Amino acid sequence: MAVLVTGGAGYIGGHMVLALLDQGETVVVLDNLSTGFRWAVPEAATFVEGDMGDGDLVGRVIAEHGIDAIAHFAARIVVPESVADPLGYYLNNTVKSRALLEAAVRGGVGQFIFSSTAAVYGEVGNEPVSEDTPQNPVSPYGRSKLMTEWMLRDAAVAHPLRYVVLRYFNVAGADPAGRIGQSTPAATHLIKVAAQAALGQRPHLDVYGTDYPTPDGSCLRDYIQVSDLADAHLAALRHLRAGGEILTANCGYGRGYSVLEIVDVVKRVSGVDFTVHLSPRRAGDPPAIVAKADRVRAELGWVPRFEDVEEIVRQALAWERHLAAKTAA
Repeated sequence: MAVLVTGGAGYIGGHMVLALLDQGETVVVLDNLSTGFRWAVPEAATFVEGDMGDGDLVGRVIAEHGIDAIAHFAARIVVPESVADPLGYYLNNTVKSRALLEAAVRGGVGQFIFSSTAAVYGEVGNEPVSEDTPQNPVSPYGRSKLMTEWMLRDAAVAHPLRYVVLRYFNVAGADPAGRIGQSTPAATHLIKVAAQAALGQRPHLDVYGTDYPTPDGSCLRDYIQVSDLADAHLAALRHLRAGGEILTANCGYGRGYSVLEIVDVVKRVSGVDFTVHLSPRRAGDPPAIVAKADRVRAELGWVPRFEDVEEIVRQALAWERHLAAKTAA
């Protein structure tokens, strides 16, 4: 048995690869390296450079490596970019996911874990949202992910396929052992960007919108540490292998932090009072979204290890220093 990780040279997928290898799993990574990095894939994993939308390639990988489960992370994820390039997002996140699903069904892969997003909910108010909250995404990114959820649901009715959908909230931090972190230069993750500003790698930090209906006017988000998120995927894999039922679950801590609160934490932990520019709202950003995440704990037995936001920030700062040293070497 082997697990195919699409997007396994990227940020979240890369942490899943490490988590699987740490558990002694056989791992095959499929990544086109459009945003991922070859150096991020450990030697213990088999690497295949290619596109998840190439059904023939995926079919060969499934057959050659005895793939019994797929963890699907490959996606474009920047909300404002999806507003500017909706067709590109529907192609990459929806059309190519359909090709991947078809190859999985043809290859007899019976277990599928899908990296979805809290963006499927849209504008929901300041109260924590459950998995039963109506989905009303406000960006092409969120809609592209929701469409894939629909395809999974319908495919599972027609074929012997069981799946877990994990809807992420805001992912942050890095591997506590320092092996991998968010490495994409143009990444828009708030904690990464704030860490870069604190280290002098950016001239300032832009805060987009301070007139939202939230306590301090900035967007409210639930931040989940990336290794905790990888652990949730491991729990999903165990669930499916044990014959568990189809499941959709939120992945977050159930605690919201505003953008301005996160900025204050990064300043405090780094000891740097970096420059912050208050900018207009970005298209596609809901005012607040915080997880009601009881289901992932109850159904998958998930227990987070890194809930402290200051520790998450310390990990992000350490990784940015590592990247800077790597670039300078």
